[in-house]
Amino acid sequence: MGKRWVPLESNPEVINEFTQKLGLDTSKYSFCDVFGLDPELLAMIPQPCLALVLLFPITEATEAAKDKQEKELQGRDLKQPAGLFYMKQTIGNACGTIGVLHALGNHQQQLKFGEGSFLTTFMQDTAAMSPAERGAFLENPPSGGPDIDSAHAEAAQGGSTATPPAEANTNLHFVCLTYSDNRLFELDGRKQTPIDHGATSADSFLSDAARVVQEFIAASDSHNFNVIALTATPGGG
Repeated sequence: MGKRWVPLESNPEVINEFTQKLGLDTSKYSFCDVFGLDPELLAMIPQPCLALVLLFPITEATEAAKDKQEKELQGRDLKQPAGLFYMKQTIGNACGTIGVLHALGNHQQQLKFGEGSFLTTFMQDTAAMSPAERGAFLENPPSGGPDIDSAHAEAAQGGSTATPPAEANTNLHFVCLTYSDNRLFELDGRKQTPIDHGATSADSFLSDAARVVQEFIAASDSHNFNVIALTATPGGG
């Protein structure tokens, strides 16, 4: 990876300010904390819930699980919905922004981005691109094209914790869990392909995705996890 960014903090306030600048109407849909994966805590999450963005530590255990999964998927015919938005990560420390773009990009009809905004322009310009081409386009947009660098840099400075330098090799990584065509997908720009975690629906997505998060935790030797959700904004109409 050539270009490197300062990593984002998994903080709904920071992410909401960031996505509003990109063109999301946060009065209607926004990100909120997920305080736990038990049913009574999940019941506190506003509905509809469109996506989860999971932050987890990269450890030997998680890397071993990733390698095992990739070997199991080799040679398989991995069918994906035609409308699934997925992109590769080519920028260092950009996994937070990639996770947010995966969450937003798979629900464009519901979210309705602002006219002329980064999100509208980026989604239109990359609609016919491959995942690798989308990643390269984000890193090196054409002259006059949609540029996210300054918005990301500002958001990265807005967290409540100390901001690491762009050169830092953080051991934390963001992935997105969302749904398309009634299938639950894990979208990770480091992986070879989207990971299909089985059938779901708009109504059952949150509980189904929480199960996948619990599998992440079980496969790790750390409990330093954080989850935020993209949901309808309470009172947003």
